Amino acid sequence: MQIILGVIFHFIGGFASGSFYIPYKKIKGWAWESYWIVGGIFSWFIVPPLAAWLTIPGFADIISHTDTATLGWTYVMGLLWGIGGLTYGLGVRYLGVSLGSTIILGLCSVFGSIIPSVYYDFFPKAGKDTFTLMLHTQWGQMVLLGILLCVVGIIICGKAGMMKEKELSADKTIAQENKDYRFGLGIMVAIVSGILSACFNFGIEAGKTMADTANHVWQAAHPGQGNFLYSNNVTYIIILWGGLTTNFIWCMVLNARNKTFDNYTDKKTPLLKNYLFAALAGTTWFLQFFFYGMGESKLGNGASSWILHMAFIILIANTWGLVLKEWKGVSKKAFATVLAGIAVIVLSVLFVGYGNSIK
Repeated sequence: MQIILGVIFHFIGGFASGSFYIPYKKIKGWAWESYWIVGGIFSWFIVPPLAAWLTIPGFADIISHTDTATLGWTYVMGLLWGIGGLTYGLGVRYLGVSLGSTIILGLCSVFGSIIPSVYYDFFPKAGKDTFTLMLHTQWGQMVLLGILLCVVGIIICGKAGMMKEKELSADKTIAQENKDYRFGLGIMVAIVSGILSACFNFGIEAGKTMADTANHVWQAAHPGQGNFLYSNNVTYIIILWGGLTTNFIWCMVLNARNKTFDNYTDKKTPLLKNYLFAALAGTTWFLQFFFYGMGESKLGNGASSWILHMAFIILIANTWGLVLKEWKGVSKKAFATVLAGIAVIVLSVLFVGYGNSIK
């Protein structure tokens, strides 16, 4: 029953992550940087402390009593992840929800799974798995096979993206409908995003002492009831403030460069609706990690939880891609190619998840 609940929580989180960009598409008359940072203020500044306040009594005391090094590393991981989150938005803009999310999240799954083990080969730590250990164990070999499959899937999706770009450029009507589609720039942005987005998982690890404290306090008050569902909510605050820093600086730079500061007060646009849609997008985005923490508390395996979370996001994002007709006008061969790539990536995620489950 605990495993079933964990899977359900991860599905809800994956649905939130795979769907959060949809409200942005309803915003009219604003530049990308304007609606991105308005939504981000809700995602990274307003909602996380509110969620912690609702779920963790004394969360501010936990943060204030955490050592500076832990807070610093958690914040730095948030800064790096913030660049990944920023480029995620750009990747989805240039590649579409379906292809952009698939490539970015596939890379995020790969790096989120393998980088920590390589790090612990050079800097061993008790209880942490090394890359060498993975090479010589059944579970580790299964994880590495999954990672290899993920790379293959990303290559297949990349091939589909090039086919789509070639076909769109040959049809001016369809090209106009997909005017933001830019495969070359999008794939570079997606690679950066996929690598740095994995830093969120590292941030959770860096700030684990805060989550452990919240869990211990809850267990002391509720003996025999298992792990605390919301323990990660206190850690998210520090990680997301790091993400807010990088995104806010870059969006302000773009506002200045593109002269779009007037978006926030331009009465020629539907201001109220724009703010509401941005707030909805930002809040929906945060819910992915709210439910991620709940799922992890039930499954009791951080690595497997991360992979399962990624799998659901990829599935939901691609479902939206079909609903929004992002592959409208392309050949059956190009469409079949992207479906094959998505299937391989999902299969790879399942291999990694299985490998961690038999560990």
